[in-house]
Amino acid sequence: MALEDVNSRRDILPDYELRLIHHDSKCDPGQATKYLYELLYNDPIKIILMPGCSSVSTLVAEAARMWNLIVLSYGSSSPALSNRQRFPTFFRTHPSATLHNPTRVQLFKKWGWTKIATIQQTTEVFTSTLDDLDQRVKEAGLEITFRQSFFSDPAAPVRNLKRQDARIIVGLFYETEARKVFCEVYKEKLYGKKYVWFLIGWYADNWFRIKDPAINCTEAEMAEAVEGHVTTEIVMLNPENTRSISNMTSQEFIEKLQKRLGKNPEETGGFQEAPLAYDAIWALALALNKTSAELGHVVFDASGSRMAWTLIEQLQGGVYKKIGYYDSTKDNLSWYNNDKWIGGAPPADYTKVITTFRFLSQKLFISVSVLASLGILLAIICLAFNIYNGHVRYIQNSQPYLNNMTAVGCTLALAAVFPLGLDGYHIGPGLFPFVCQARLWLLGLGFSLAYGSMFTKIWWVHTVFTKKEEKKEKRKTLEPWKLYATVGLLVGLDVVTLVVWQIVDPLHRTIEEFTKEEPKTDTDVSILPQLEHCSSTKMNTWLGIFYGFKGLLLLLGIFLAYETKSVSTEKINDHRAVGMAIYNVAVLCLITAPVTMILNSQQDAAFAFASLAVVFSSYITLVVLFVPKVTTETGVVAAMRRLITRGEWQSEQQDTMKTGSSTNNNEEEKSRLLEKENRELEKIIAEADKLGRGNCDGSRVHLLYK
Repeated sequence: MALEDVNSRRDILPDYELRLIHHDSKCDPGQATKYLYELLYNDPIKIILMPGCSSVSTLVAEAARMWNLIVLSYGSSSPALSNRQRFPTFFRTHPSATLHNPTRVQLFKKWGWTKIATIQQTTEVFTSTLDDLDQRVKEAGLEITFRQSFFSDPAAPVRNLKRQDARIIVGLFYETEARKVFCEVYKEKLYGKKYVWFLIGWYADNWFRIKDPAINCTEAEMAEAVEGHVTTEIVMLNPENTRSISNMTSQEFIEKLQKRLGKNPEETGGFQEAPLAYDAIWALALALNKTSAELGHVVFDASGSRMAWTLIEQLQGGVYKKIGYYDSTKDNLSWYNNDKWIGGAPPADYTKVITTFRFLSQKLFISVSVLASLGILLAIICLAFNIYNGHVRYIQNSQPYLNNMTAVGCTLALAAVFPLGLDGYHIGPGLFPFVCQARLWLLGLGFSLAYGSMFTKIWWVHTVFTKKEEKKEKRKTLEPWKLYATVGLLVGLDVVTLVVWQIVDPLHRTIEEFTKEEPKTDTDVSILPQLEHCSSTKMNTWLGIFYGFKGLLLLLGIFLAYETKSVSTEKINDHRAVGMAIYNVAVLCLITAPVTMILNSQQDAAFAFASLAVVFSSYITLVVLFVPKVTTETGVVAAMRRLITRGEWQSEQQDTMKTGSSTNNNEEEKSRLLEKENRELEKIIAEADKLGRGNCDGSRVHLLYK
């Protein structure tokens, strides 16, 4: 048709006639090579070559320069053909595939998208197009975040896009592969109001409805998956109703072509490229005619590629609707404002991640803090009682200084509950390391003082009363300074360990991240929960040292308490209560330590276990050690006298040991004097009976005895 129109014009190439010698290479480069050499070496002489497919044009154009032949293609879109060093004589009326990219970038900017993902079929034309797109988006300040490719099976790349949270996706593949891709898109649910797909616009309008044995998706599933996607297509026909050099408008050209074909154009191969082939003949004729006339809007760039408009369409309700045009030569976007979105508006190009911290339940923190405060008050009362009644023998025989240490240790341990519950809800990141150190020091020193003082008592009782009889006699003298030194050693070991830990590998604030959560109300937002921890580089090593040492002390304390459960001594008269406290503290600590490590990521449960273990251990220790002393202190003297008068008080060598206390020595001296007086009174009564004295005197003496 183009040859007829050109040859019929007397003002173009007068005295000449254009003739077309054609062969069908079927886009096979090998077959094209054969035809090329037949055309070159057989008459008549050829002045121009006009291949169609990109693969054939690549071969022909690279060889044609050796004969200085012009190559003009009407159907080649490969960006590689724009290389003027390889193809210096190549021109084409079919725009390069890269001509879609300025339009795509313009749309990205219009809808406010900065993060783009791509998936491509592994062929040269799509790879070159994508390389050009990558360069253009960088120049526009945008970014291709994910880039996937496939040869024949797109399943894995589509899954990767889903996993990487791709939202705005550019797909570059042929029509047959497009059906495979969108079948996988349907399976992975990579469609809907959260996603936008950009495809090539030269597919058939019903490409997704065509039955394809290579896929296992229904037509309805395919239609659901492709709904709302956007296509960019090179405008083959001038959208303006103006007459070109051929004296026809675009509409007149289509009508003439359809009349000539005489059947449905969609069933004719190459129908979409027909305007480009028509323009190619006219461009050739005008070039040969050396005319300066314009050919409508046919413009070639520096690389020999045609510059053209781009048509933008969107699939709405299963039908492609024109939503705009883009003229890359003038950077002009013509918009119809009829784009439709499943969610009512263009989706976000990425999921906005909102960071939220998991804070401790304030109700739990306040409840446990109240219990800890009451425990501290109880410890202070017990400490005051012990100091005030330090002169009482019953209190003195329980080693009051060690009990004072126990009360102070419980106070420190209970005070550790408060920093244990402090997190980002109460303090800033700058103060967090100090809170971490406060937790460690208060718990460490509190344990060493409270448990260490009880452990020292039970250790001394076990050492004395489980030895052989001859050795036991040598160690009945209790020297209090040795007990205090033992507690000091335990506390000193803790202090040294904590100081080294703090200097070498100090505790600091670390963040634990959890799996992202998607709120039901907003599909473009995900919540990233985070949790603050006190940690150090070698946290497990330090905890292993700390827990290992404390665990051995707890186990040894249980053993010593069991071994001395039947021992009775007045030098440490509360050792059985100490043993009971050790049992409870050891069991609670041995259970709580591993449980809190397991529940480390559950802030409420971890705090509840740790803090309540501290609170209950302290309460049990204070109640078991001090409450009996409070209830029995007022009846101590009377109970002692009853023991003496009934003869139940035993000698110093059998049940009592020296305490080094002057008060104790005086009381023991009084006991000996009372026993001596009892014996003398018994002799007087016996003599009175023998002499037969009256009942009245005897009764008086008896009353005196009582």
